[in-house]
Amino acid sequence: MNILFIMYDQLRFDYLSCAGHPHLETPNFDRVAAMGVRFTNAYVQSPVCGASRMSFYTGRYASSHGAQWNGFPLRVGEHTLGDHLRKAGMGCWLIGKTHMKADAEGMARLGLAPDSVIGARQAECGFDVWIRDDGLWGEGPDGFYDEKRSPYNEYLKSKGYCGDNPWADFANAGIEDGQKASGWMFDNADKPANIREEDSETPWLTSRTIEFIDQAEAPWCAHVSYIKPHWPYIVPAPYHALYGPNHVPAAVRAHVEREDAHPVYDAFMSNRIAAAFQQEEVRGKVIPAYMGLIKQCDDQLGRLLDHLEATGRMKDTMIVLTSDHGDYLGDHWLGEKDLFHEPSVKVPMIVYDPRAQADPTRGTTCDALVESIDLAPTFLEAAGGRAADHILEGRSLSPWLRGETPDWRGFVVSEYDYSVTPMCKALGVSSRDARLFMVFDGRYKLIHAEGGFRPMLFDLVSDPEEFHDLAKAGAHTAEIDRLYDCLGRWGRRMSQRVTRSEDDIAAMRGRSIRRGILPFLKDGSEVPEELTGAYRGAVAQDHTSDTPKEGL
Repeated sequence: MNILFIMYDQLRFDYLSCAGHPHLETPNFDRVAAMGVRFTNAYVQSPVCGASRMSFYTGRYASSHGAQWNGFPLRVGEHTLGDHLRKAGMGCWLIGKTHMKADAEGMARLGLAPDSVIGARQAECGFDVWIRDDGLWGEGPDGFYDEKRSPYNEYLKSKGYCGDNPWADFANAGIEDGQKASGWMFDNADKPANIREEDSETPWLTSRTIEFIDQAEAPWCAHVSYIKPHWPYIVPAPYHALYGPNHVPAAVRAHVEREDAHPVYDAFMSNRIAAAFQQEEVRGKVIPAYMGLIKQCDDQLGRLLDHLEATGRMKDTMIVLTSDHGDYLGDHWLGEKDLFHEPSVKVPMIVYDPRAQADPTRGTTCDALVESIDLAPTFLEAAGGRAADHILEGRSLSPWLRGETPDWRGFVVSEYDYSVTPMCKALGVSSRDARLFMVFDGRYKLIHAEGGFRPMLFDLVSDPEEFHDLAKAGAHTAEIDRLYDCLGRWGRRMSQRVTRSEDDIAAMRGRSIRRGILPFLKDGSEVPEELTGAYRGAVAQDHTSDTPKEGL
């Protein structure tokens, strides 16, 4: 079996028609949901691109792998999805974005050449690279977000788009009165990108994916990672005109959220991103563009699905659709992601398993509490491998796909390290204390902030919009204490004993005795008799009688 692991960047869980969006039709997302299972409570392990993706790629929590924010290198030696799958005989390929920062210092210390097979995989999250492009190519010689030059930019140049950075000048810019209207400016979000639709980022990556599939030798896992619908919020025609202000929902926010707000929350509501999305004029332009980007993603997903059908690969390819985090879009007085309200930390997750065992669940939803780290062990099981549960911290979703009801987790955890953000300085906390933790049990959501702050608590049954922080009044101490106990048990998990499995440890018990190393015995009766037999045989010969004596 093959695995098509598709990730969209910054796609909200509720911006799909199969998830109930009132205006946005996504028939191809719905098509996969009709063939598989849509997990309705899937949470990322950190609501920021880099840390979240490293959790997807390692199957480990952010505090376990350590790459807790964008640009934090994933340390050399961290086991990745590629390492696990290759051991099971499956190739693991990247097509698109990873947000990976290589541990160049660690590689140099160990003498790993970046152009060697091992070194290249270490530098690319364990993937073999079909094509990598992380997007976000700024202006000027130092404006490239990734150290590697953009293959998409080179493609655009080959298509006649001029300049050093056609990504910024055409794919992510409109045109007005003969002048470039940059996609960085929200005022331009309602303009069509100045590019032929078929040359824009999402169709380009879809074409590269089809090229990969056509030449790939099974079994393979292909991580197809789109940059969109992540900002810049600008989309080519005709998608720019499909939606308008009449399709923009009212922001999910209330003034009570700003009253005696938690200091960390207040700091984020006061930043530049939030200030922009608190303006209805911004939302009125950005959200239709965001919807257009999603619609284009859906159409390109249709291209992939049609190709799989036409080539007979649908019957032997698992398909997974998900996102690295969501997008506030003005909800809760915020923009972007970063905090733990549902629009940010909850993501779409749809899994199609072609095997007959999954037939009972086709077209269903599953409300179990799922974490992004669950995909790695799911893929490993699909590849016929055995989960290295001393390394992987997620749990395989396969039982749910088969219609079983496994013994499952009672809460999910997400983490956020905001030490490099302006909010750390604004709050006056040390970089070591600029950390947040979310514990959610399906009803109550606790948010803990290091640095001496009080917690936050929300009841998503009585308050699904997450407006009322129940911890403001110092009430609900029983629920707060219970969730802190959950966080404490999670914090005491075994996460770093990755060089010895449980089988290894079981085999090590009593090994010294079996090798005849028998310390601390009084008379040998403490161990089985066969272990002391060598010491109970004939008495060793006394060689003293062979010693010559003087005078004889």
